[in-house]
Amino acid sequence: MSTQESVETERKYDADLETPLPAFEDIAGVEQVAEPADHQLEAVYFDTEGLVLAKHRITLRRRTGGTDPGWHVKLPAERDNRVEIHAPLGQPEIVPDELAERLLVFTRGEELRPVARIHTRRTLHRLHGSEDVTLADFVDDHVTAETLHPTQLERQWREWEIELVHGDQALFDSAERVLSGTGASRSRQVSKLARAFGTAWPAAVPAPPKARPKGSAGDAVLAYIAAQIAVITELDSGVRQGADDAVHGMRSATRRLRSTLSAYGKLFDADTTDQLKAELKWLGKVLGKARDAEVLRDRIGELLNEQPDGSVPASAASRIHDELETSFNSGYREMLRALETKRYFRLLESLEQFRDEPPTKARAGKKARPLTAKLAGKAIKRMRKSQKAAAGQTGVEGDKALHQVRKDAKRLRHVAEALEDVHKKPAVKLARNAQKIQKILGEHQDSVVSRSILLRLANHADGPAQDNSPYGPLLAAEEQRAADSEARYEKLAKKKRLQPL
Repeated sequence: MSTQESVETERKYDADLETPLPAFEDIAGVEQVAEPADHQLEAVYFDTEGLVLAKHRITLRRRTGGTDPGWHVKLPAERDNRVEIHAPLGQPEIVPDELAERLLVFTRGEELRPVARIHTRRTLHRLHGSEDVTLADFVDDHVTAETLHPTQLERQWREWEIELVHGDQALFDSAERVLSGTGASRSRQVSKLARAFGTAWPAAVPAPPKARPKGSAGDAVLAYIAAQIAVITELDSGVRQGADDAVHGMRSATRRLRSTLSAYGKLFDADTTDQLKAELKWLGKVLGKARDAEVLRDRIGELLNEQPDGSVPASAASRIHDELETSFNSGYREMLRALETKRYFRLLESLEQFRDEPPTKARAGKKARPLTAKLAGKAIKRMRKSQKAAAGQTGVEGDKALHQVRKDAKRLRHVAEALEDVHKKPAVKLARNAQKIQKILGEHQDSVVSRSILLRLANHADGPAQDNSPYGPLLAAEEQRAADSEARYEKLAKKKRLQPL
């Protein structure tokens, strides 16, 4: 089964039964209106026992009739937009696996059940502009709704929708004036389902606080935490489906959360932050196995492609490929299993609870700029200390020391990113400089790990590594890469001194 994803841009209006249709030609740009088309739509809406989809303003329905029968998921987006995912009709009571998987980050294993049935008698008016271009679709809906759970209600109403096709914001604005002139008003409900439930419709997930230069330290940090939780939620389905960079993005958000809770933990209850950090570390490791294997697979694959023809025998190249593919597939399967566990779902719930009911201490209410600058300064000192410890070290110990610098640079980057709305340019500059160091030393660490794998394969083949010429060119290339990245780091460390906020 395949799904299709699109973005809807529409506005809804409430209209009385007696309200006359608007004069469509009065809408700027509309030159012709197609003959109206009538449709009978039957939709069954699904949600969990606690209406968790409704709380996130998500709708899941199976609809017959009209021009697009099938299963639909609608996700909120910016302004008048909604992302719609469409799947074929399938079975009436069985949510398609692809849609259920897409929603798993919200439902967390809870059963999806019918919660409402809605019948719509729809009249479609297609609005055309010059050269017969379809600008928008206007629908006049007479709706009969019955809620099934958790309360049983019946309602009837009339509503209008105007959805852009090739029109623009100017058409929306003009239509607003024309439709309002008939007595219709912009709907306060986000969907037909919301109107069907009325006062039984659950409250939306509260919006997180905003970071402001003159706001509190707690609000600044919580705004950043909320943004990273949103990234995890958004990428969850992509990780499950193998979308490009989804694992990397989720892992990065997980690390950002850990860094933020570590650096600004004194603003919150220590036990709560410690528990979250421990679980985020677990999730990071789960994601890391697949991600690290993916990076090494691509890195060594690129290295193989760069070698002259015949310098690495096909047998050695095949062995390397099999090793890396096995490692990646194993890590990916382990990751998918972890994302189906109660432990992962509990972590999501704990993060959301932290966001919505933050366990702040009194100092979190202090002004953001001075307090966060002081806490960020500790991250700078931590990194300088690791840089000093790494200076002059070589060999295995040198590699370990540079890896610690890299980790501290990454943490500092995240700490500074969290403050960009508060400290503006100084925070942006600090994050950028820390990222440069992190990137160079990330390449160095990738080379270290790559060499360890190649050495293991070489030693496992026919004898000591130096006697195995098939791996010699690759090892030499990685050693050169490591030396180059170390030299670039030393040059950058002398040139760029990290400045406190």
